[in-house]
Amino acid sequence: MLQINENYLNLKQNYLFSEVAQRTNKYINEHPDKPIIRLGIGDVTKPLTKKTIEALHDAADHMSKTETFKGYGPEQGYDFLRNAVVDYYKKNNVDIEMKEVFISDGAKSDTGNITDLFGPDNIVLIPDPVYPVYMDTNIMNGRNIRFMDANKENGFTPMPYDGLEADIIYICSPNNPTGAAYTREQLKVWVDFALEHNSLILFDAAYECFIEDDTPHSIFEIEGAKKCAIEFCSLSKTAGFTGTRCGYTIVPLELVFKTSNGSEMSLNSMWTRRQTTKFNGVPYVIQYAAAATLSEEGIKECKENIAYYKENARIIASVFEKKGITYFGGKNSPYIWFECPNGMESWDFFDYMLNEIQVVGTPGAGFGANGNNFFRLTAFGSRENTIEAVNRIDKLLS
Repeated sequence: MLQINENYLNLKQNYLFSEVAQRTNKYINEHPDKPIIRLGIGDVTKPLTKKTIEALHDAADHMSKTETFKGYGPEQGYDFLRNAVVDYYKKNNVDIEMKEVFISDGAKSDTGNITDLFGPDNIVLIPDPVYPVYMDTNIMNGRNIRFMDANKENGFTPMPYDGLEADIIYICSPNNPTGAAYTREQLKVWVDFALEHNSLILFDAAYECFIEDDTPHSIFEIEGAKKCAIEFCSLSKTAGFTGTRCGYTIVPLELVFKTSNGSEMSLNSMWTRRQTTKFNGVPYVIQYAAAATLSEEGIKECKENIAYYKENARIIASVFEKKGITYFGGKNSPYIWFECPNGMESWDFFDYMLNEIQVVGTPGAGFGANGNNFFRLTAFGSRENTIEAVNRIDKLLS
């Protein structure tokens, strides 16, 4: 008799953003004459930059000629892109080796797939609220999940405490969904904790491109992190690759852990083995474009788009400042995480906004119990829609 993975029974019936889409589409079907403004899912709206598009066209031409055609590529990524990532890290004074860079189709895939490397009995520490993929992929594996409270009192940047047990620690900074970012000093505390307890930090840096102060772009800016951390990043928000799909994961060569029989295993070697077995690599055309995007000119173009979204974030945050409503993010982050007015629960506030002003956001409860009275808006809309949404919210909260 077939035995299925019954851990799936422990998952919520709908993925958060599927539920948001279902409620929104139901409203649209019932009210086709009322225009909706979507500031919920963190999808970009600015097109790919000139440098990226030119490279895509060039790479497509390469595929049309025998001399430059590419078939199967290396599962870890082409050297030209891996070296471009190495150079990108150098801009933040972080030295990594090409062998530590793995190209993927995005941080979402790798933050979930990385769990293949770890035994089932690890204690997994996840912040609440949290990006759903961290929790759901570990539920699918039946792991022992524990939560650390991220809340208004600690600025949604929870820290280690006496008696804390954790083998695998998820940290996202700047954070999705809260927009909060760890300081250099705070990350040093986490790195020291992981080193002391022989733990591993899974660090999601997907939004590092929005940082505008001394906040670390990479956990590898912290001394000792290469011995206790894997970092995930993506071009989705950096360069608008949400539909083009390209990211990268850094697995340091120094990550070596003992097995139950006392031998040692390298996580870099394990991830190489995993990828060569289960992954065929990102298409050459996409990687070629990604390398152009990480060039000096490409980064300059991307920063223009990022500045556009950051101004959107400032515009959204301004309405909550005006109303005296507690919020997080908006700086170093494309997300604004605010407290629902009048003690409303987030799904009730979602329906309230949808029905009253036709603005769609993301209920904080979908990210965990600590998000129940919070709500997330994204800065990835058009400027016109962002301003209109803020005007509607301003009137709603008057």
